[in-house]
Parts: sequence; C-alpha cells; structure tokens
Amino acid sequence: MKQQFDLFGTGEVREPEVSSQSPSKHDVRGITDEIEMVRRLEETGRYRVLRKLEPRAIVDAPRPGFPLRGVIVDTETTGLNARKDEIIEIGIVAFSFDAAGNIGDVTGVYGGLQQPNVAIPADITRLTGINDDMVAGQAIDIAQVRALIEPADLIIAHNAGFDRPFCETFSSTFASKAWACSVSEIDWSARGFEGTKLGYLIGQAGYFHDGHRAVDDCFALLEVLAQGGPDQDNTSFAELFAASQRSRVRIFAENSPFEMKDHLKGRGYRWSDGSDGRPKSWWIEVADDMLDEELRYLRAEIYRWPDADPPLKRLTALERFKA
Repeated sequence: MKQQFDLFGTGEVREPEVSSQSPSKHDVRGITDEIEMVRRLEETGRYRVLRKLEPRAIVDAPRPGFPLRGVIVDTETTGLNARKDEIIEIGIVAFSFDAAGNIGDVTGVYGGLQQPNVAIPADITRLTGINDDMVAGQAIDIAQVRALIEPADLIIAHNAGFDRPFCETFSSTFASKAWACSVSEIDWSARGFEGTKLGYLIGQAGYFHDGHRAVDDCFALLEVLAQGGPDQDNTSFAELFAASQRSRVRIFAENSPFEMKDHLKGRGYRWSDGSDGRPKSWWIEVADDMLDEELRYLRAEIYRWPDADPPLKRLTALERFKA
C-alpha cells in the first residue's frame, strides 16, 4: 500500500494515501506507529527525517478546475554541447494546473533510453548510472514524447538553458513551446533554500530520491514546485509560472571598450563569440522593468557616452533558453 507523509521539520504530516483496497488493521497500526516515531524524533530538535519520494499517481481523468497543462522535462546526455552531444535518456512528467499556479494531477509519464552514436563517456556513466549496455538497441519513442509535449502550455526544466537546446535538436515538437527554468526563475533563497541544485532542494523539502535518472528527477522537481515556504503565500510553481509570463530583455554591450571587460563580467555579463548568431559582445538578460537602469549603467560606466544605444532583444517564454 502506498504511504505518503510530509516531513518538513514542522511536525506536520500529510494523511496517508488511501488505496482502492481497504487497509488492514495491521497496516493502519503500522502507519500510525511510523508517524508517531517521526513526530517524536522531530520534536527532540536533534533529528530531521527525510522521506523517500513516492511518485504521484497518474490519473485517467484530471480534476476539473485545472485547465492548463504543464510538462517537466529532464534529459541525460553524453556531454554538455547540444550541437555535438546526444540525449541518452529523457524523462517527462505531465500535469494539470490552473491560472493561479496551483498544481492539479499528474496526467502522463514517459521515460526512455536512446543509444547514441558514440560510446557513453565514463564520467557520464558515473554521474547517471547509464552505461552502453543499458542503451544498446534502445530508442526514445517520439510518438509518446509528442503526445505529452504537444498539449503543453508550459515546459519546465531544472536548467532550461541546458535541456531546451538538446530537446529541440532531438525534436521540433519542443521548439514552439513556452519554457520556464526552475533554477533561474524562482527565488529559492527567499524560500529558505540554501542552493538551487535539485539534490539540495529535494533534501531541504524533506525528501530523498534516486537522483540523476530522468523520470525520478522530474517527479522530485514536481514535489518541490508544489510546496510553499514558511513565509510564502504561494507555491514555488506559482512563482515560476508568473515569471514565465513576463518578458525579459537581452542587452548586448556591443563595441564596449576592452578595458571594461572585468567590470562587465563582475556585473554578470557573459561573453558571446558570435558563433551562435548573437552579436560578438558581452551580454546580459534583465527583467523588462530593469532595462532603463541597466542602460543608464552602460552609458555612464562603460561607454561613457549618453547616447550609446546597444542592441536589444526582447524575449518571452517562447524564445528564452534557446541555444
């Protein structure tokens, strides 16, 4: 029988999930004893109990009131460069949600392995646990992928700047979708988290899981997104969904003086060598309402010319995180 408890250091526990088969007296007593043991340990202040993350059940008919469709995607790859490296595993968890950012039900799950054209590097096997024998003869089912991606209103990845280019190289189905990044578009620090890596997030949320396998990571991220915080009146997913609807602006400090490169780098600018279609320049991405402030900085501190007009590119969730 499935058991589900929430253990966030507060002593609060979620009621156990009820299966279609009535639990026996022995099962109920075991659950009650387990909850009591957890409560006593946490009340001492000397222990913090982590619960193994149990994937949410897939429903045939989503509850009404959650008309939007989200998808969490995670990929495991042979390397970091989407132009030459390949996906060896993809995980997808589809779910329903509403306009306020409340998560409804899990509506579909897919995980698949794929044999690459090269041997899997040893460091990738150490990281993911995926080796050449596991992927031999395997191919990701593109029809199942499309069935989950095409209805999606939003695709979420934990580091979308990495996953989106790989996914778009694999299938054009991903290219026309709105994407959100659960690393960069949620203020995890304000929510009491000490880092943004998924392992940190899931641990601080009170869970442990089998990391670096695609579907497991998708379910882990879903649980973290569904949680609020001690001083938050909305969930992490609600914050992410709201952020995905705001446009941002990419500023290219083209023709900036060479001697100002350290100043730009210190402010968060990154270098583009021009090989990816962007201007050859330092660049930064800012929220729309921060554009004027950033242009004032460039004109006063970098160009030292009040009429400097660096190139701009406005981005919505449809364009963000592309290669």
